[in-house]
Amino acid sequence: MAVKQKIMIVDDDENIAELISLYLTKECFDTQIFGDGESAIAGFDTFIPDLILLDLMLPGIDGYQVCREIRAKSQTPIIMLSAKGEVFDKVLGLELGADDYMEKPFDTKELVARVKAVLRRYKTVPETVPETTVKCVEFPDLTINQTNYSVIFMGKSIDMPPKELELLFFLASSPNHVFTREQLLDQIWGYEYIGDTRTVDVHIKRLREKLGDHEKWRIATIWGIGYKFETIG
Repeated sequence: MAVKQKIMIVDDDENIAELISLYLTKECFDTQIFGDGESAIAGFDTFIPDLILLDLMLPGIDGYQVCREIRAKSQTPIIMLSAKGEVFDKVLGLELGADDYMEKPFDTKELVARVKAVLRRYKTVPETVPETTVKCVEFPDLTINQTNYSVIFMGKSIDMPPKELELLFFLASSPNHVFTREQLLDQIWGYEYIGDTRTVDVHIKRLREKLGDHEKWRIATIWGIGYKFETIG
């Protein structure tokens, strides 16, 4: 029998949390509900979820801080839930490492679809990989391996959430090719992702913070259009 994927639901609204749990249980997920940020942080290491549904407005420790605490030790996918619809809130959530963001009230079926989509993108490292299937690109001081989801920069392993790595790999696989934000959103997040192009900007910013500009390559902004992985010299 296949092992059920586990979803941590962090929401102080008991009715909403129970409804989400009901729908996810029907889809054969294993769920556990946490009513505040402190218990969620404490319960993360024991429950070991495959994905977290995280409300922003929590008593005590808010969802932003919970996201910071989780990201400090794990790349487990996080979907933020909030009644706040401001662009600032969405961007802040994404910058802290959230994988998706949904506004309340939301359609429960759409939430389930988002959960499945994020889990599809979050791939585990296979135990054995045939050499012919390895997806890897190399540049001076940089190796991006999408098969085992690793990035080696200047001889050191760089931690990256799946979508950051996929975005970097996609750009680097076509050096000097310009992609629009819309093309990148479709390629990395998929057509089922209902987001805006600022999502791409946030992830590019995080990649630049981790990699900077190398003398032989960089992630270049093409103003008014999008981005490219530019090789130099």
